[in-house]
Amino acid sequence: MNKVIRIEEITLGINEEQELLETEICDILNIEKEEIIEWTISKKAVDSRKKEKILFVYSVDVKLKNQEKIFKKINAKKIKRHRIRFIDPFFYNIKIVKKDTKRKRPIIIGSGPSGIFCALVLAEAGLNPLIIERGKDVDSRIKDVQLFFEKRELNTESNVEFGEGGAGTFSDGKLYTNINDPRTKYIFDEFIKAGASSEIAYDARPHIGTDKLRVVVKNLRERIISLGGEIRFETCLTDIQHKNDKISRIILNSKEKILVNDLILAIGHSARDTYEMLYNRNIKMESKPFSIGVRLEHKKEMINKSQYGEEYDNPRLPSARYNLAVHLKNKRSVYTFCMCPGGYVISGASEKGMLTTNGMSEYKQDGKNSNSAILVNINPCDFESDHPLSGIEFQRKWEKEAFALGGKNYNAPAQLVGDFLKNNYSKELKEINPTYRPGVTLAWLKDCLPDYVIESLKEALPLFDRKIKGFSNDEAILTGIETRSSSPVRILRNDNFETNISGTYPIGEGAGYAGGITSSAVDGILLAEKIIEKYYN
Repeated sequence: MNKVIRIEEITLGINEEQELLETEICDILNIEKEEIIEWTISKKAVDSRKKEKILFVYSVDVKLKNQEKIFKKINAKKIKRHRIRFIDPFFYNIKIVKKDTKRKRPIIIGSGPSGIFCALVLAEAGLNPLIIERGKDVDSRIKDVQLFFEKRELNTESNVEFGEGGAGTFSDGKLYTNINDPRTKYIFDEFIKAGASSEIAYDARPHIGTDKLRVVVKNLRERIISLGGEIRFETCLTDIQHKNDKISRIILNSKEKILVNDLILAIGHSARDTYEMLYNRNIKMESKPFSIGVRLEHKKEMINKSQYGEEYDNPRLPSARYNLAVHLKNKRSVYTFCMCPGGYVISGASEKGMLTTNGMSEYKQDGKNSNSAILVNINPCDFESDHPLSGIEFQRKWEKEAFALGGKNYNAPAQLVGDFLKNNYSKELKEINPTYRPGVTLAWLKDCLPDYVIESLKEALPLFDRKIKGFSNDEAILTGIETRSSSPVRILRNDNFETNISGTYPIGEGAGYAGGITSSAVDGILLAEKIIEKYYN
């Protein structure tokens, strides 16, 4: 029997050792330690609702010698404090497709999470996928990003948005998701094999960290290659050709032609020129809601104190996180997004003369500041037209305004929260030093965001302060602007993931069907399964 017993809601004090969980398991099940074959942590979370008694809350999976008999006794007792149940461990099995020298290999455009995991599963199945990545390999990409931060020389093909690993490579590497899909275990296992911390397997708020992600994506690439896959960097999809509503070939770098039967579009949310090309080639798409706003920075110590009280500097506790949202009378929502404890604010620019921000942190999350995006929802009715790509033009409009306001050198416009709320110009920085790279210019943020966004932010910040004291303190820093929270476009697809052009499959965040690393990876895997079924016999 493969089933294990899962026990939830086991609590330990933050200064107690995890080894005590075994004693807790025995007490809850009323068994001796000798009856345990093995046990593992399936989830670990922090409960800081009572600051004077912060707890770690665990779920554990236990395999016992006589577990059917023991489980019946447990049910008879009806233990209320702990949810106890049998579960079937998830094992991800990939079908192997027979070799066929006449079959064209699947081609994947983009090496972000959806592209990488789609390629990995296809490679495991023996389909030898080819990944086309417009940016550079991760090591070269790091050099280009550093050059941009230091000398403001933007490479439009190798930056925070484009290159190996996608935009997630320069982020906190958050893996938390609201989707409930067992494939996430496979994804986390592969991340761990590639160099991520084993803690992501059970952490309630798992993250990899940008420093570890750079190693992870490289190792995933090598694994795909070892399985028969291939990746080509600095190669851009510039055109597609189709006949009788079926894909026939693609054009790379405006000259190379490749015949294709299965074209997987894992393009990411910032490939604006690719969206335009696909639209001009009659692939159906529509505009979709997204959000824009600013990055807000506080001292990490302040956030830790607000969440942990006197235990704020306890080394056993992770850097504190928050997740806030409010619905306003103007029917807009304002919420925090991509919170980076002990992290940094960076430029996410990918087009010259435009500016957008992003958040990033390393695995240890040990920077002096914590930041998150404060975003306001935007709907297609806010755009200047009903064209499917009007959301992109909306982004570009405000990114140009932010670039100009920052000084036209990729400095970001910044303003102290107190001045922002009082409609004052910020004359100087106070106690909090902004982490944004390349640098900031003090300015009026009202000059680079729509009026309804400014008014929504002004209404929301004091409301957030009621939840976290000091959240809207005068010296906190707002850095503008954040525009790439999600794709402003959805490429329409059917239940088989195909567009109106047969053989083309949009996936991931850029396609408008996922948000974040894990859900994008799942989306890529789901498509890989459909392609495997197509060729499996």
